[in-house]
Amino acid sequence: MKVIVTGGSGLLGRPTIREFKKAGCDVVGTAFSRAKDGLLKLDLTDSIAVENFIEAQQPDVVVHCAAERRPDVAEQDHDGVLRLNVETPKTLGRICKKKGIMLIYISTDYVFDGTAPPYEVEDKPNPLQFYGETKLGGEEAIKSVYPEAVILRVPILYGDTEYNGESAINVLIDVVLNHDKPTVVDNVSCRYPTNVEDVARVIKDLSVAKSFCISVAKVKDHKDIKGIYHFTGQESITKYQVCEIVSKILGVPIDHLTPQNTIDKAASVSRPENSHLSIKHLKETGIDTSFVRLADWFSKNLSK
Repeated sequence: MKVIVTGGSGLLGRPTIREFKKAGCDVVGTAFSRAKDGLLKLDLTDSIAVENFIEAQQPDVVVHCAAERRPDVAEQDHDGVLRLNVETPKTLGRICKKKGIMLIYISTDYVFDGTAPPYEVEDKPNPLQFYGETKLGGEEAIKSVYPEAVILRVPILYGDTEYNGESAINVLIDVVLNHDKPTVVDNVSCRYPTNVEDVARVIKDLSVAKSFCISVAKVKDHKDIKGIYHFTGQESITKYQVCEIVSKILGVPIDHLTPQNTIDKAASVSRPENSHLSIKHLKETGIDTSFVRLADWFSKNLSK
């Protein structure tokens, strides 16, 4: 199986490439500003370049990890984010549909408003901020040209980073360690931090399952892999609780941090209070939904 992973330099793209390579697949990773370490430079907003690239590579699967994922940044560049988060997925959908390539689009729990969790795949989205609107726009753009594509919604991610700011969870390590900066930290919103290595495994498993379904298409009752899926860790943790976990592991105080126990109405970007995703549909498909616990992963990796 040959796989293209867009956003190969990113937090999720890197482990996704590793996971496919570990499975013996031929993997091509793309990046733009951080095209290094064997990644190929590709401007995903250039539809002609994208089509030529896919034509040259002839992949079986395209995993679209690339996106503007930072809600605050998205608010500052609407046109640029629309090109990357909406127009690019539609381009990929059109090309993959035409060539019969499996497409996996990575979306977000931020397509929901957080008022009625846990969310099933068929629940109606209602994003609270522009970032969520663009990711939902990407979903709808793909479905309009390639209904058989896979859309995988995931929550806040963490894992091995090149710098802690790559993840809204890992960056809390810096918050804990910077004792010179008093900080108020959210202790209200329920987050479900999910390790990128677990997400990469799910992406690979969906791809392999799809290939298997195609190879046994005449077998009765096989489950086709298409449409929307949810994957998430199952621990409900606030950002302040993450700080408590990190401080305990590192053995440092957090008396410079103050838990914010009420919703900040003045926040620059609205975020759902609890956008917990149900993994029922993914389980029914037979995909492994196990996950590493956040404290266990940090206990093992912070010492490094």
